[in-house]
Amino acid sequence: MRKLTYYVGTSVDGFIADPEGDGDFLTRWTDPEYIAHMAAEFPETLPTHVQALMGVGSGAAKRFDTVLMGRGTYDPALKAGITSPYAHLEQYVLSRSLTESPDPAVKIFSGDAVALVRELKARPGLGIYLCGGADLAGRLADEIDEFIVKTYPVFAGSGIPMSRAGFAPRGLELTGVKTFGGGQLVTTYARAL
Repeated sequence: MRKLTYYVGTSVDGFIADPEGDGDFLTRWTDPEYIAHMAAEFPETLPTHVQALMGVGSGAAKRFDTVLMGRGTYDPALKAGITSPYAHLEQYVLSRSLTESPDPAVKIFSGDAVALVRELKARPGLGIYLCGGADLAGRLADEIDEFIVKTYPVFAGSGIPMSRAGFAPRGLELTGVKTFGGGQLVTTYARAL
């Protein structure tokens, strides 16, 4: 069975974006070693146009072949004229307000997110990349099998949290930690059984 992985960048205090939804402040806290490692280990998580800029080939997928995004995660690309941000993956935008896809490669889904994830997990293939955002991660909290949390050395103070799941503690098992000289920390957790 395929896994749903929430691969997310956050500040030390757990915010993935500023109060208006812009997460670019996190990328100021990167260094070449971190960027090279993440591009090598998780190339599919780079948008297609970024892969081209970084010289990352869109060869065989390593971990993921499907991406799920909420409307707020999809909108910045759309506003920049990029209608298919992850053209190298099967793309789903889960939205109650977007009714038509601006690109034939992007599937708009307004139904039950949990049912969709369960159906995708039952299909053959690689993992499913939950790109964000907080609302979608909250709705899918009980379906997330793995968390890969990229913590940047910045304290934001406020903004959009990693998830809007509501208070309901769920046990996790730490399965990996990688630190970088620039202060970035990548922690991997599996859902505790």
